[in-house]
Amino acid sequence: MTAAVPPPPGADRSGEDLLRIGTLPFDGPYVEAVLPTGVLRAGSPAQPSPWLDPAYLAEHATDIDVLHLHTGSGHLAVLPPECWSEAVRRLGVPLVVTVHGLPGPRDARLGALLANAEVVLTLTPAAADEIADRFGRTAIVVAHPTVVEADPELGAERGLVGLRYAPSLSGSRPVALVRAALSGAVSGGGRLRLLVPQDEVTALHPALRRMATRGDFELVPYQTQDWPARLQQLHVAVLPEPCGTHSRDLEICRDVGTRVVAPRCGWFADQWSDVVGYAHDGHAETDAVSLSAAVSAALTRPLLRPAERGWRVEQREAVRRVHAEVYAQVAADRRPI
Repeated sequence: MTAAVPPPPGADRSGEDLLRIGTLPFDGPYVEAVLPTGVLRAGSPAQPSPWLDPAYLAEHATDIDVLHLHTGSGHLAVLPPECWSEAVRRLGVPLVVTVHGLPGPRDARLGALLANAEVVLTLTPAAADEIADRFGRTAIVVAHPTVVEADPELGAERGLVGLRYAPSLSGSRPVALVRAALSGAVSGGGRLRLLVPQDEVTALHPALRRMATRGDFELVPYQTQDWPARLQQLHVAVLPEPCGTHSRDLEICRDVGTRVVAPRCGWFADQWSDVVGYAHDGHAETDAVSLSAAVSAALTRPLLRPAERGWRVEQREAVRRVHAEVYAQVAADRRPI
């Protein structure tokens, strides 16, 4: 990376009483949902973020009051954790870290970040317990806020099961997932819809293409902006999420009123108690029999209603207040460079 990046938009500000927050990533549904009013977001939407460059950070350290990093967005893969977090600490920039997902025990990136964070946030009590056990840090638990609003004109189809095709899944796992979900949908008296990103249709696994041609399931391409509506049309959504993470899709399903089938490992049931779990070994292998049974069981349950909007908005405002208090506290404690 190079430090030859334009200065952050937040550097020249008119309201000197507003805290300047550098966010990693710069934006996204979750970042937008938790960012409180009364702050200025400083930085650039460029990828990778210039804040990841220690030289740029040193040059612009006085342009921000707090740096807030969200794990699980892909930027950690290019982050040199030890030297970067030590640079943040040396420059006196208060670092807040929200843990969206925990890596495997051999991944040292998160440990280096948490060791230098002023405040650690996470989304469920179980995740906070694991952070305390593995890293010796106490995490503040904040609920995952609402990120979408249900479409009042859109209804769900009873018996319709949806599964997102995840191209990042390697080998035959996508095929095994689809076959297990299909078996559960059929045995539960429903049908399966495979949801595939529009730009990934041509990369669909050949075995799945043959199954779709045969009519085993419905193949539906989607655009990113259509994703909440696609989920709202379902009776049951199967989330092929990795363990050790929280799920934005789960929160979308809660908002739009779609029942969720998700791995029993991780913290999905902690996020939302109304989750039907299936067995997963925590790595790449799904118990096909367990997944099929979970889908079938989920179809016996009634269609859900969308989450009560007033409550979800109040919850989001409470989450924003927590973030505002954290930012104010760590900015007030900032030591001079």
